Amino acid sequence: MRSPAAALLLALAVLAGCSNAGDGPAPLPARATGDPTASPARYDRYVALGDSYTAAPLVAPTDTGTICLRSGVNYPALVAEALPGTALTDVSCSGASTANVRAAQRGMTGSVPPQLDAVRPRTDLVTIGLGGNDGSLFATLLGGCTRLAADDPAGGPCAARFAGELEPTLTTIRDRLVGVVDDVRERAPEARVLLVGYPQIVPASGTCPDLPLAAGDYAFARDVNHRLTEAVRAAAETADAEYVDVWAATEGHDICAAEPWINGRVTSADRALAYHPLAAEQLAVADLVLEAIR
Repeated sequence: MRSPAAALLLALAVLAGCSNAGDGPAPLPARATGDPTASPARYDRYVALGDSYTAAPLVAPTDTGTICLRSGVNYPALVAEALPGTALTDVSCSGASTANVRAAQRGMTGSVPPQLDAVRPRTDLVTIGLGGNDGSLFATLLGGCTRLAADDPAGGPCAARFAGELEPTLTTIRDRLVGVVDDVRERAPEARVLLVGYPQIVPASGTCPDLPLAAGDYAFARDVNHRLTEAVRAAAETADAEYVDVWAATEGHDICAAEPWINGRVTSADRALAYHPLAAEQLAVADLVLEAIR
């Protein structure tokens, strides 16, 4: 069986190809600050759990030594930099699902331990950014739906094929995230736990070449995008964890926007993997996390 990481990367490779051309290396993001008037809280040990929307693959500099393709300036790194004395353990990994909290993640070129292994009794801050790969939700939305568009570009083939599967998948994601919070609290009872939502990927209206869905599928894809982040919000409420609302903060910065914070269909080797966060999005999320914990 293909691993979640392999399935995700294969789907994106088929869709996107890879380009080293463009504007050259992306500049490093500015430092996260949160609320400049607030005094920083003290956290000694911060653990970041997450998938590729936390890892930020190919946002330079990227650690290519593991299957995770973790950026050195993703939001956990920026948060830790803004908190003097905080030691960061970032185990976010491209392709991770909630299953990889307890189980090792295996990819085409190696494996990484369960993310929960990083959480220790003295961990006092944990962010969790997971859910999008459960039930192959992202692979379906960004892989399956774009492939279907080639056969029916004016219709809504993705909605016709997958709409019936959406509700049970989202319910499962919510329930699994509640379980992840419970697992973290069992390991680190005193930790502050934040569930981080997902950004706006699909525009509220209009279409664009960088997101090659069938014209009739944009509304469905937008609904999937929004309902996923609402599932994360619901999990936070159920588990009595804090919720970081990335959706609201990324309005006007979807793939098709004039100033996108999510990369489009073409991978750039030093800016971002296709359909993944750019440096500006990671900076915005870091500021949201800092505002939440100060």
